[in-house]
Amino acid sequence: MSDTQVRKHVADEHTTAEALLLEPSRMSPGRRAVNTVLRSREASILLVLLAVIAAATIKTDTFLFSSNSWRDLLLTPSILLLLAVGQAVVIITRNVDLSVGSVLGLTAYLTGRLFIDHPGIPIVAVFAAGLLAGALLGLVNGALVAFGKVPALVITLGTLYIYRGIVLTWAGSNRVNAGDMPKAFLDLGTRSILSIPVLTLIAAAFLVVVGYYLHSMRGGRELYAIGSDPDAAVLYGLPVTRRVLGAFVLSGALAGLAGVVFAARYGTVSSGAGTGIELQAVAAVVIGGVAIFGGSGTVWGAAIGAVLLVTINRALPIVGIPDFWQRAVVGALILGAIVLDRLLSARQARRLVEARDES
Repeated sequence: MSDTQVRKHVADEHTTAEALLLEPSRMSPGRRAVNTVLRSREASILLVLLAVIAAATIKTDTFLFSSNSWRDLLLTPSILLLLAVGQAVVIITRNVDLSVGSVLGLTAYLTGRLFIDHPGIPIVAVFAAGLLAGALLGLVNGALVAFGKVPALVITLGTLYIYRGIVLTWAGSNRVNAGDMPKAFLDLGTRSILSIPVLTLIAAAFLVVVGYYLHSMRGGRELYAIGSDPDAAVLYGLPVTRRVLGAFVLSGALAGLAGVVFAARYGTVSSGAGTGIELQAVAAVVIGGVAIFGGSGTVWGAAIGAVLLVTINRALPIVGIPDFWQRAVVGALILGAIVLDRLLSARQARRLVEARDES
């Protein structure tokens, strides 16, 4: 598949929403504005996020208009954002990584042990160790999926328990406390630059790099082509095995980085760190518009989905919604995103058939 063909294929997949929309020339200005928003799944999710923030702020202005609230609004989603970016890349290839929560827990505890066992170790080295450890764990997942041809759901479900078992065996009932880590490292969890938390800037930097790669580089466009039709990608000669392996390595590396960020953010690490967060990462990706069947979506949408999930958990209790309904809202968002994706895909398929018949 040539570079032009890959670019065209990804562009067709990425603009699936246009299949449900009328020609702009037939619309009123108001309808045209709605049409513009609907064409972008990211814009739609962003509007929902802004609506949630507005509702909570109207209920109590301290939700947004206070220094701590603003910092928490940006800082708290940083961990889930890193996981969602890596998860999005894997799901785009029509796979899934359920082990990211266990990878986070393992690297978070590794971070604490490095500071305890090697006093004076540079903070940069600890971040590098977290990235490397996560990448190696992701490599195990990717190798089993890409070379073993075993479904990613089965593989990563197994490694979820294996990696968590390693943490439980290693940590036992012990935990890493804030006093075991240097103050300069813990300060990263509270320090800000121009009112933006440092950990948020770190997460945003990786988001930009991955987003640029997917949008502008040939390898990124090939990931979309693989997710759209893996068999066709093989026939076209795309390096499917290498790309899928790379997607899992990236997901593991970002989960490893999230473990280091977790340790800096909370200052305390136990063997249960990150338990259950893998499902939140998948939910954020799906809500953000990445098709669960692969081939379409962006990491920008996944990032917005991550921020939306964290914000909902903070905002809904403020507006008086019980815990049960908070979970129901998240579930409704997931189901709505999946149903919308299937409707858009079916509509696009019909339009393609009609266009082919007319020609």
